[in-house]
Amino acid sequence: MSASPVTTPLSAVAARWLKWSGALWFLVAAVGQMAFIGFICIYYGSRTLSGDFPAWNDKPLIDGYVEGDPLGNGVFAIHVLLAAVVTLAGLMQLIPSIRRRFPRLHRWTGRLFLALAGLMAVSGIWLTVGRGTFLSEVSAVAILINAALILVFGGLAWRSALARRFEAHRLWAMRTFMVVSGVWFLRVGLMGWVLVNQGPVGMTDEMSGPADIVLTFGSYLIPLLVLEAYLRASRSARGGIKIVVALGLGLVTLFTALGVFGTVVLMWGPYLW
Repeated sequence: MSASPVTTPLSAVAARWLKWSGALWFLVAAVGQMAFIGFICIYYGSRTLSGDFPAWNDKPLIDGYVEGDPLGNGVFAIHVLLAAVVTLAGLMQLIPSIRRRFPRLHRWTGRLFLALAGLMAVSGIWLTVGRGTFLSEVSAVAILINAALILVFGGLAWRSALARRFEAHRLWAMRTFMVVSGVWFLRVGLMGWVLVNQGPVGMTDEMSGPADIVLTFGSYLIPLLVLEAYLRASRSARGGIKIVVALGLGLVTLFTALGVFGTVVLMWGPYLW
């Protein structure tokens, strides 16, 4: 029988650093995603409830409302408004106290999260391919890859839960959360990049510049890489790896906080007040 790894003072400190760096990032992300939910409800929700569908287009870039396209307008409304629900359900899945104290709520919000994630992936594919709702061909490809990853990861999370392989389910659910949050990560990444560079360096109005391309695909690939680094460091017995990843997460958290600030104040704020 193999001996258990020896816990040294360094590895214990490193484990705490890694744990708290992950918790801090999640706290910052949760604040930003709650702001995202608020924006969807106030901006799109109010216009939808009042029947003022053309006002969806008050915010530039992608036209949500197209005259004479009731099916497309309906799919767009469902896609956007359900983004608030799936974001909230996803956040609830990642809060340990809910999972421990309210397991039934955790299960039902998990089912809701995975079901809506799949629905939104399919509607996103339809809006991109069937309706042509995208800024450039590059962004269209990125959307389709993101949607495919949501369907694959969500399906694996669902299957592992049914098989009662709960650790595998937890990992696939976390990966699903990352790719489902791609739309939010993109906005945070864009505004973080603009603020760091004090301007839209490498960007175009059609989001076809080099920075746009990296951020568009990176909106879900980079979070997945960060998550995998965190998971591997958590399993590692080497304190040095944990410290390096914890420090990296600290930088990611600072960039996320900067991006959240820019998104709320500069991207969403002007359309809310």
